[in-house]
Amino acid sequence: MHPQIVQDKPGTCPICGMDLVPFDKSNKDASLTLGESQIKLANITTMAVGTGALANFRQLNGRLATDPEKTTIISSRVPGRIEVLYIKETGVRVNKGQPLYKIYSEQLATLQQEYLLAVAQAKQFPEDAQFQQIEKAARQKLALYDQSDGQISQLVQSGKVSAFVTYPAPYGGIVSELTATEGQYVSEGGSVMRLEAFDQLWVEADVYPVEASFVRVGQSVKVVVAGWENEPQNMTIQFINPSLQSGSQLLQVRGSIPNPGNRWQPGMQANIQLPLKSKGDVLSLPIDAVIRDGKGAHVWIEKEKGKFAPRMVKTGMEDFNLVEITEGLKAGDVVVITGAYLLYSEYILKKGADPMAGMAGM
Repeated sequence: MHPQIVQDKPGTCPICGMDLVPFDKSNKDASLTLGESQIKLANITTMAVGTGALANFRQLNGRLATDPEKTTIISSRVPGRIEVLYIKETGVRVNKGQPLYKIYSEQLATLQQEYLLAVAQAKQFPEDAQFQQIEKAARQKLALYDQSDGQISQLVQSGKVSAFVTYPAPYGGIVSELTATEGQYVSEGGSVMRLEAFDQLWVEADVYPVEASFVRVGQSVKVVVAGWENEPQNMTIQFINPSLQSGSQLLQVRGSIPNPGNRWQPGMQANIQLPLKSKGDVLSLPIDAVIRDGKGAHVWIEKEKGKFAPRMVKTGMEDFNLVEITEGLKAGDVVVITGAYLLYSEYILKKGADPMAGMAGM
């Protein structure tokens, strides 16, 4: 039944259709007495009020994003035709050193031939410094085309030119984009694919200009990823965009957090808890223990076993779990922390009055 429905004769509730329950207007006792079974049924639990530290936070809406520092563009070091592309789809994980593609390059073959000739001349005329310099220059050209010392040594030992060269992954990561296909000709420096590592992610959050004074570079904050509320992450603000985002009145702040096991993906919601101020010894209660209405805020205290009474309070700073009580309670008071709203409804149902009526001035 809805306790706000009151009338002077028997009837039914116009909202839910239940029979109206009579109440005693002459009962002036401002408390409720419940039996043990009623307390269990209503899930009423209590705690003694104590003092402790309380911090106030402002929540900034944010999201996870790929860290560009963990992004690698794989480009061809030589011009030529991609003979084999070992990775043919995005989303595939590759490890450092794993072959990515094999390319056919006539230019590389020409440089290899020049180097073999320079090596032969340097061996034939070991006392001629000019031939030694030519050999070093030819070797340097091959190194610039990403030929390793091992590959160059193998070339000298075999004495055979190979126009094919296989390029390994310089880093591990996820293939996020393929920009070349088998049989395609690419120029020197042409993009082949992009790798992204997700072991570290950016956290980007939006800030209104009026909130910008609360944020500074180097500030330590908490990050809560959606679905992982019980595992807040520590983060340091690394960057504050000095200009508003296009088409909005928002600034953007950014930091980074580790992503062990790649359990989070870019695009997930992640809120930043921005600390504003904190106090040392304050009386505080869980937020659900405080009932607020147009007359103010009140809590329910247990005066004795099974006997509950409302009490007007004044609140101060809050965080996501606790609220500061500045007036109305003292340390040691036993307060209802779950089931308070049920007591509020039961009071109106039985006594036909707001439990805070006449207490607004307290």
